[in-house]
Amino acid sequence: MEFRVLRYFLTVAREGSITGAANFLHVTQPTLSRQLKDLEQELGKKLFIRSSHSIILTDEGMLLRKRAEEIVDMVDKLKEEFSSMKETISGDVYIGSGETDAMKQVARIVKDLQLSYPNIRYHIYSGNEEDVTERLDKGLIDFGILIQPAELTKYNYINIPAKDVWGVVMRKDSPLAFKETIQPADLINVPLICSRQAMQQTFSKNEFADWFGEDFDKLNVVTTYNLAYNAALMVEEGIGYAITLDKLVNTSSDSNLCFIPLEPRLESGLNMVWKKHQVFSTAAERFLKEIQARFSNSL
Repeated sequence: MEFRVLRYFLTVAREGSITGAANFLHVTQPTLSRQLKDLEQELGKKLFIRSSHSIILTDEGMLLRKRAEEIVDMVDKLKEEFSSMKETISGDVYIGSGETDAMKQVARIVKDLQLSYPNIRYHIYSGNEEDVTERLDKGLIDFGILIQPAELTKYNYINIPAKDVWGVVMRKDSPLAFKETIQPADLINVPLICSRQAMQQTFSKNEFADWFGEDFDKLNVVTTYNLAYNAALMVEEGIGYAITLDKLVNTSSDSNLCFIPLEPRLESGLNMVWKKHQVFSTAAERFLKEIQARFSNSL
């Protein structure tokens, strides 16, 4: 399977037609059609359903598209790493992170590094823990920022000197909006919008479940989410109360929403993780040294 043909396949999938892809790639339509047919024969699967004006990916085609995108990303990343191996430190650093206000600390480090190493570029990927660790395990990112509790046994990691505060985002006209804190009993009979990570009980310790205690299974969870922005939209529409971290949702004076912390207070620590025995690019190695120096000194 040639790398060039995978790029052809992805272009066809993106353009939705042989004609559009051929024009984009500057190849003839017969040439492109023959390459795709050879690819289908090599894999022994039909990748497209063709019509007179467009193509639709089959299930096998959708799978190949996902894997091909990962391969192309990996090859592009490898090329960038080799091109950055010069006396002047340059290159790319790939960081995956869940939603957390602690990204401000990482942003400050990036800003400081820019003064000494202006040729380093940074790429931020946002997602929940599952998204971040999947990309980390596949080598598509260099570092991940995980909100505790998280599975850390297969990674090297450093603690980020910050805590995220848990609470409830609700409409300002909600019955609970007058309270200064939210206790477990307040949430038993109300519709809740919860992050999937908070609901997971696969960790040896789930701080969120421990906070609710024996009433955890009684919660009326009507919606789960992995991005707080989407959860806030649900809250605005009156679907429920969102269990989330502070400072992720706009709760300013011009917003219809407010944030009320949990009582007893519930906080989550954070870790920056990377694969064990990871071989970093020059740029990523420089970033890691700065992270270790800055965060180790602040503990």
